[in-house]
Amino acid sequence: MVFIHELVNSLEQFAPTALQEAYDNCGLLTGTPHTACTGVLTTLDVTVDVLREAKENGCNLVVAHHPIIFGGLKSITGKNYVEQVIMEAIKNDIAIYAAHTNMDNVLLGVNGKMSEKLGLTNTAVLSPKQKILRRLITFAPNNKANEVRDAVFAAGAGHIGQYSDCSFNSKGVGTFKAEKGADPYVGEIGKLHEEEETKIEIVYPFYLEQQVVKALIENHPYEEVAYDIFTMENVHWGIGSGVIGELPFPMEENDFLKQIKDTFQCGAVRHTPLTGKKVKKVALCGGAGAFLIKKALSDGADFYITADVKYHEFFDAEGKMVIADIGHYESEQYTVELLHDLIAKKFPTFAVLKTSINTNPIQYFV
Repeated sequence: MVFIHELVNSLEQFAPTALQEAYDNCGLLTGTPHTACTGVLTTLDVTVDVLREAKENGCNLVVAHHPIIFGGLKSITGKNYVEQVIMEAIKNDIAIYAAHTNMDNVLLGVNGKMSEKLGLTNTAVLSPKQKILRRLITFAPNNKANEVRDAVFAAGAGHIGQYSDCSFNSKGVGTFKAEKGADPYVGEIGKLHEEEETKIEIVYPFYLEQQVVKALIENHPYEEVAYDIFTMENVHWGIGSGVIGELPFPMEENDFLKQIKDTFQCGAVRHTPLTGKKVKKVALCGGAGAFLIKKALSDGADFYITADVKYHEFFDAEGKMVIADIGHYESEQYTVELLHDLIAKKFPTFAVLKTSINTNPIQYFV
């Protein structure tokens, strides 16, 4: 038996909800986490039709990219599609989980899937986020340093790029005097004690802080554990907005536009004037990504693929780069596949389905 919270936890290990933007509303939106899950349906948007499809297929969990609830609901009377979806979900005991901007902000998330579909190589986050990392500093007796360090590593700390178990260690002498009522690991009550210690420094992402500190305290021999935590200014190269990468070989601009249109099954591609250069470096951002146009330009992208670009924002290409607006749904459609594959890989014997419903509210007259 698999419970909803187990499926949710597997997704949040990949894209923690702590990485969502301030305006967002990721997480479990309806349902209870300790309910046994009968099946999962992945989708971009939650509509009444999607919920009915889930019910027909025996799925009591819908995992979506877009949250059906963004703001507070003062009433639920069915007066609009949001309220109708919530009523349908509750009436049929279907849980709804949303993985939105947290899934946008990891390298292998929404934008990683887009770049995979285009065949980009040497991919990296276009605009990495700062202040994601923390530095933990603690002190342990030399004979216990390995044990303490390994416990903190096991809690998820010590990863830098493609390296794990990263730390810096230096030797020194710690002093302390146990007062009456203490139960010291070493030393005697009322006497100043000197202990040969190892200073351990390890980095970790902020969203792991609770489990990292818990692991430190539970595995440290001292009654009172001394430790410091600092916020780091360094960017986290695996977390942030957009992706930039390279095509396997340069392409003519018209050929690349055709590849974009075919790959994302676009009704149309709005784009700025072509530059006459071959396309090699490509930046992209699923959904509304106009805020990254200047970053894509400064990083030397030949093409920037996104959606929801406003009229005046197209001028920001400055004739040096092609902006291609492929549509919001079109840019994020493969998130359905991404969510499906993440769950199916973790729970290979469990029923995980992809919706058959195209939830795009925009149609094209051609």
